Amino acid sequence: MALLLRVVLASFVTLSLSVAANADISNQMKVDQSFEAVKEAVQNAGLTEIIQIDHARLAAAENVEMPPSRVQLFSDPGLNAEIMKHEIRAGLDLPFRALSFDEAGALSLLYTSSDFLAKRHGITDAPLLAKMDDHLVAVFEQVPDLSAQKVESTRVDKDFAVLELRSQYGVAETVARLKETITAQSDTIWFGEIDFQSEAKAFGVELVPAQLLLFGGPAPGGVAMAEFPAIGLDAFCQKLLVYEGDDGKARVLFNDIAAFADLHYQRAIEPHAMLNKRLTATFKGAIE
Repeated sequence: MALLLRVVLASFVTLSLSVAANADISNQMKVDQSFEAVKEAVQNAGLTEIIQIDHARLAAAENVEMPPSRVQLFSDPGLNAEIMKHEIRAGLDLPFRALSFDEAGALSLLYTSSDFLAKRHGITDAPLLAKMDDHLVAVFEQVPDLSAQKVESTRVDKDFAVLELRSQYGVAETVARLKETITAQSDTIWFGEIDFQSEAKAFGVELVPAQLLLFGGPAPGGVAMAEFPAIGLDAFCQKLLVYEGDDGKARVLFNDIAAFADLHYQRAIEPHAMLNKRLTATFKGAIE
């Protein structure tokens, strides 16, 4: 009888593990299909693909588990130029981004809307915001079955979750120093940068020097996102906006990870605060 009971229990455990594994595969497939559908919609809408990041697979390569999650950044450089002419700090939330992810076993698709941009950066130009919405509609109306959702913005106000440092150097030197310091981190991947000033010139728009730096740490990021996958839209990958202030010195803006966790989930955990501290210390060491 005892032997039979052990066999039954072992079979139950094996079956449970098999069901869980199959569910994980199914959830990953759903996220992948959502991601590819949005990617195709972006292409059809005539927008420029910038970068795609598979948060979960990058984390898995570092032996960190998190729910399936893939983010993509896509752009209209001309619109970026118009928005940043109005408010240079809005570059922290440009270009467009969309996150396909598994939230507690259910497929979710999240994006940053004009409402969020307007509240966080104080943009009041209605026609400009409408242009942004038009692009987003052009993408997401192609995938109505995915039920894309805007990031919650009722709790967002001016400079919400923006961390800021002042460099003693100009933009070019600050970018060089930050890139050297960031790429020296053993657990960090450099994804690239966007030179907003150069892009704007192609559309006849003059901006102060401004660049967006994109990078991430798959292992610490995976830990931070494990119970908070939605922050893979805003807080990951890491985004650093470096722009020229009135004194000719660079300003460095980046996102408060803990604040975004609280925005999406009404709570944050110690790894979020620890990452904020680590990033701040790393950046300060490069520019002060």
